[in-house]
Amino acid sequence: MKSTIILLAASVIVLTGCQTATLNDAQPTKLANNKVNTKQINVPRALVRQQSKQADDVWERIRMQMDMPIPDEFLVNQYRDWFIHHPEHLEQISQRAKPFLYLIVEEFDHRDLPIEIALLPIVESSFNPLAYSKADASGLWQFTLPMATHFGLNMNWWYDGRKDVPAATSAALDMLEYLYQKTNNWYYALAAYNAGEGRLNQAIKYNQERGLSTDFWALNLPTETKQYVPQLLAIADVIKNAQAYGIKLQPIPNKPIVEVIDVGGQIDLAVAAKLAKMPVSHLQKLNPGFNRWATSPHGPHQLVVPVSKAQKFKQALANTDVNERVQWYKYIIQPGDNIGIIAKRHQTTVAKIKHMNDINGDKIIAGEFLYMPHTQSQVDPDTHLPAVKSVLITVNQPNNANNIVKPMAVSAVVSPTADHTVKHGDTLWSIAKVYNVSVEQIIYWNNMLHKDKLIVGKKLKFYQSSTHKSAQVL
Repeated sequence: MKSTIILLAASVIVLTGCQTATLNDAQPTKLANNKVNTKQINVPRALVRQQSKQADDVWERIRMQMDMPIPDEFLVNQYRDWFIHHPEHLEQISQRAKPFLYLIVEEFDHRDLPIEIALLPIVESSFNPLAYSKADASGLWQFTLPMATHFGLNMNWWYDGRKDVPAATSAALDMLEYLYQKTNNWYYALAAYNAGEGRLNQAIKYNQERGLSTDFWALNLPTETKQYVPQLLAIADVIKNAQAYGIKLQPIPNKPIVEVIDVGGQIDLAVAAKLAKMPVSHLQKLNPGFNRWATSPHGPHQLVVPVSKAQKFKQALANTDVNERVQWYKYIIQPGDNIGIIAKRHQTTVAKIKHMNDINGDKIIAGEFLYMPHTQSQVDPDTHLPAVKSVLITVNQPNNANNIVKPMAVSAVVSPTADHTVKHGDTLWSIAKVYNVSVEQIIYWNNMLHKDKLIVGKKLKFYQSSTHKSAQVL
């Protein structure tokens, strides 16, 4: 989903699925060309779904529901071969998916959507909610800012709904349902999710006007989109027949592992972690949508916590005064103040003040405010900004030497590789042009909003994959 989609409807229509599904034998036999022969029995979809809920493993639950035909297409076969010869890729993804896969599958069952599409986060982000792309898409489902806003995800200084797995999953399924309702073709819907509805319609119209086939495989689409759908189909086939292909996926219990809890208002993540009796770093991994040390004051007020901690957390939360849920306050900067003086006066450290306010230098302006930690605050400067820990998604193009197409993959964790000190006359647009990046990237990397004003002296961060040797920023 790298291009803006031209939306022609204001509401999303929830669709119903087919009445029958295909139930495959548990022990398929491998054929030549890495394909699998399976006997198929038509079984009512509702019955298959009900039976699959009894499985011990979420992966097995997914396999039981799979009925999307896998075409004998060149790219599908190439991707299948790649996954079979790189089993560690899906094995690692299985570990990463563990906290959220059951939640996602439940949402697919509730909406009666093809279960194969529940595997889309493998293609989009390798199941990493902190992933972002060069096209300014972010999160497990790789939402761009315009699409995230259209489908109801909130984004501000405190919070980025694209990285909130439950919220982003709901929005992604709204979007996929909308696209399917417009096309009545899941290949089209997936292509539009990746390339944009306008780009898909353009390709269909081009073929129609020339009397050519409008089958997905015949469309003139961007290279990435041509690889996108085959990759999902190949993943579905490999997971469906993992045993035959020698792929070992880490079992994921077919039961809730996390619970989404409405805490009713803003709360420090350190306080929440203490109430849940768990490390704050673990809580933050389950809640990557929060960019700061606390949840957003304006919501959402939902936290994802392990099921094993949920009941005691809710009890402890109910017994905690609302005023004790936050460990910070606002301080209005006075003339003559500097960060050192303020830190000493309020019995805290310069590092904590800078960390809480995302300040890189030492300049502060009288009349503005600073977030200040209470004396007892346990805010951890090393774990507060998920954005800084994001990883870059790259798409590897076909290698002409061996003609193998590699899947989208998450590269090494990124770190700041350049910064820019704002000068008089600078604008986001002029800075973006100088560094050959987009305005959206600058905003994202520096946890800004479009309406934020540039302050002379502020340092803007730029990021790049550590695997890149070029001096060019992204």
